[in-house]
Amino acid sequence: MAQSLSFKKISSFTADSSAKLKGVWKPLRRFLFFSLADEAVVPQKNISVSIERGKLSVVYASRFLSRISIKGSREYTFDEDKYPQPEELASSLSLAVNEFGAGRNVTITLGLPKAWTAVRTAEFPAAVKENISNVIAYEMDRLTPFSAEEALFDFRVLQDTGERITLLVMAARADTVKPYIAALRDNGFKVTGITSRLAGMGMLCRNLDKKTDTLYIEIGENGYDGALFTEGGLAHIFSGEFSGGDENAWADTVAADLTSQADAGKSNGKTIQVIADLKSGRQSLRGLLESRLPMPLKVVENVETAIRLPDSLRTRPYPAIANAVQSLGPKSPEFNLLKMGSREERKIPIGLTVVLLCGLLVVWLFSMFAPVTAEEKRLEEIDSLITSKKEDVRKVETLKKNIAELETEISRIENFKEGRPLTLNILKELTIILPNSAWLTRVRIAETTVDIEGYASSATELLSKLEASKFLKKAEFASPTFRDARMNSDRFVIKMEMDTTQQQPEEGEKNAAK
Repeated sequence: MAQSLSFKKISSFTADSSAKLKGVWKPLRRFLFFSLADEAVVPQKNISVSIERGKLSVVYASRFLSRISIKGSREYTFDEDKYPQPEELASSLSLAVNEFGAGRNVTITLGLPKAWTAVRTAEFPAAVKENISNVIAYEMDRLTPFSAEEALFDFRVLQDTGERITLLVMAARADTVKPYIAALRDNGFKVTGITSRLAGMGMLCRNLDKKTDTLYIEIGENGYDGALFTEGGLAHIFSGEFSGGDENAWADTVAADLTSQADAGKSNGKTIQVIADLKSGRQSLRGLLESRLPMPLKVVENVETAIRLPDSLRTRPYPAIANAVQSLGPKSPEFNLLKMGSREERKIPIGLTVVLLCGLLVVWLFSMFAPVTAEEKRLEEIDSLITSKKEDVRKVETLKKNIAELETEISRIENFKEGRPLTLNILKELTIILPNSAWLTRVRIAETTVDIEGYASSATELLSKLEASKFLKKAEFASPTFRDARMNSDRFVIKMEMDTTQQQPEEGEKNAAK
């Protein structure tokens, strides 16, 4: 039991660590493989032209540093029972470009009406992946009403199980589309993309709940066109027409078709919501549809998406806007019939990674050599400082030498002074000790002895006085005394020794002397 719990803890820890690493690696990988081309450092412009029955919608968009701006939109009306002719499209586009101020070098994306395209789902063995474009061309007459020679086509992978691959194939008759391309080319425009009008509407779904797929429907005066988007990409296109009846009948028809499409798209296990673009005259259908649909319904004007639309736009043809934004996005549109199913292998951009590695190398080299250079510079500064202070150091050394000599001299003097009392001190002591009735005729001070000669009224009294001195000891007569009748005094000669034990000055006296 304990082993089972331990194994579960290890498994849980491993799963959590793996999830965290994935969460860190995804933004890190995106940063390391950042592509300047994808971020459109060079400004790009695109005009999306949406061809409709009796109408032409033109949207002008630009991109710079990943910021896409909708610059303007125009709608041109024609015979409501016919599609605009190539010359009419070219002249209308020229007029729109002049109004936008876009210039002739802008790229053009054509959005074809649903009636011009055939959208089919096809399933093939996974082995056809390496040559899938040729396989689709070979199977074109089976999948669509067109042959490979007369079709423009592209595809999207819906599902890949490893053994089988499911594709969504879109095709259009080349003879119908090429006159428009030629007319635009003759007027100086370059067509870079051809897709369905509704193919780019998945852009509106990418900011919504990732667990939700979307049914987009555009309801007009005489019918509706719609598309199913799974994982933000086109999965199916459908349409219908209104034939008489009142709005309740129209709501029943639309609700039935949307419910059928939703049931068919629920195979991936996700819920489905409906986004509707209600044209003028069909706003009253919203309440009728909401009461009949088993899934939520939103109006396209109220959906918050990455497409920011200025309030100054005269019209808001959302399919044309979405196709223009998708054409300027970092990824190519999902369907571009000019590609004929070809896929360019996208190389992982490593430019930023190389720049970062070069930066790290420079930082590493700097970290290696910068301290050495800094220390060398510091040593040079120290050497310069030492050189500038050499003269001061020499003067200091001379002063130290003089001080040492003076201290030696002072010490010698102090030793001499302490080893032997000064003559003045001896004389001062004799002056203090001897009475006033005695005077000296001769004083001789040697290294350790003092000899005095003189006269005193009583010579014997002098010995005790001299013995009491702190500087003298062993006072005695050096010769017999005699009375000098003429001087009426005793003449004496006394010799003494210096008392060296009493000759050291007290500590207070030394400090005072210093």
